[in-house]
Amino acid sequence: MGSATRQASTGTKAALASLGNTVDLATAEQLFAAGRVIAESSQLRAMLADPAINVSAKQGLLGKVFGTKLGKGATELLLAVVASEWSSQDDLLMGIEDLALRVTALSAPAALSIDAELFAFSRVVASDNELELALGTKLGDSSAKGTLIASLLGGKASQQTIAIVSALVRQPLGRRVGALLAHAASVVADQSGQTIATVTSAAPIAASQLDSLTKSLTKMYGRELRLNIEIDPSIIGGLRVQVGDDVIDGSISSRINDLRLQFAG
Repeated sequence: MGSATRQASTGTKAALASLGNTVDLATAEQLFAAGRVIAESSQLRAMLADPAINVSAKQGLLGKVFGTKLGKGATELLLAVVASEWSSQDDLLMGIEDLALRVTALSAPAALSIDAELFAFSRVVASDNELELALGTKLGDSSAKGTLIASLLGGKASQQTIAIVSALVRQPLGRRVGALLAHAASVVADQSGQTIATVTSAAPIAASQLDSLTKSLTKMYGRELRLNIEIDPSIIGGLRVQVGDDVIDGSISSRINDLRLQFAG
């Protein structure tokens, strides 16, 4: 992420914060839809991301393209996006997606864990090659993927999770399904003031051990962490913990590999 994009992200988050509780799930869906419209037009995308073009001209262009199709919240957030300078066209699209994810998180009831639902669905996709291919293929109508998600998750997941997954598989921006879901979960958790730690173990972990691990990681990172647990017998024993780009690998399989490398050297 370039410095321009980091500054732009800070600005758009501030714009979202200023809207308070006036945004809802419909606002998020409008942002996702607007992102698809912008992504589908190379000319429009280039103009909105061009730092040499006057901000008022960009905002006027948005008005011509979307007119009154968007609500007040979505319109104000899109205006904030194009008023910022992004490092690339892809970063601008990611900026719109990020806002849509954060708005979705804000629209959720307090008891709902969207990131947990996203993690659970990612495990389903990872275990089903045909489903992963159907969702990840570049061929076919993207809207059909959204329909597929609605049929798969309808009645099993929240409206928020269905909206997120449907939007992401329709516009993956070059990412695999697993990466899409992991990124979305991290943004949603961040909006709630949390950080996700993915813990991989060879066998189920006792509740007391999970509690101790959660406290240790929270102390290490200085903020509340939500743990997602993966069971992978191939690591043999120990734990592998990933928090963002940080990886703490204490698995036995990792130690064996290290020994192999030492002997090979």
